[in-house]
Amino acid sequence: MRKLTALFVVLTFALSAQGFAGDKEEGFKRLDTGKDFKGWKINESKDSWSIEDGAFKANGGRSHLFYVGYDKPFVNFELKVDVLTKANSNGGIYFHTKFQEEGWPKYGFEAQVNNTYNSDPRKTGSLYAVKDVLEAPAKDDTWFTEHIIVKGKHVVIKIDGKTVVDYHEPADAKAGNDFTRVVDKGTFALQAHDPGSTVYFRNIRVKRLD
Repeated sequence: MRKLTALFVVLTFALSAQGFAGDKEEGFKRLDTGKDFKGWKINESKDSWSIEDGAFKANGGRSHLFYVGYDKPFVNFELKVDVLTKANSNGGIYFHTKFQEEGWPKYGFEAQVNNTYNSDPRKTGSLYAVKDVLEAPAKDDTWFTEHIIVKGKHVVIKIDGKTVVDYHEPADAKAGNDFTRVVDKGTFALQAHDPGSTVYFRNIRVKRLD
């Protein structure tokens, strides 16, 4: 009887925890189906993308998967993406960007995905080349959630609930020639970085804050 009572308590607590987690997701819209690329558009190297176990799999030559299923650009928002990296892999999540046929996205920012990629010191959660994280807050072969929040000129990036970037864009910030890297508006994109990198993205959800 005591064992059954203890099990009941554990199950009740677990269900309650799930309920609280669900409450935190209120207002979010899922952007991926886990089954196809509906609402998304691949630019170059289309073979770099596939779907595996309900996730977008990025592995191959440089390519970016842009979200095109929106009715208006995203300005202020919360974006959550569940990510899994394999060893020595690089990827990224872009925001305030727009579709382009080839090349590294010029518009917007990249939230870095890189736990152990040797050739780049900027680790997961970095606001790439703007505010960098030099010690990876996540591990390979384990799902983690990258959470990007944009309100006005304020950008916050969290990994599994821990804030790793808290950036206030200065009033005199100017767009660069090669990469703009200024708060603006646009859509999202996921990155396939190189043939040696394998990154999975799933459960992509957004909440507008406009």
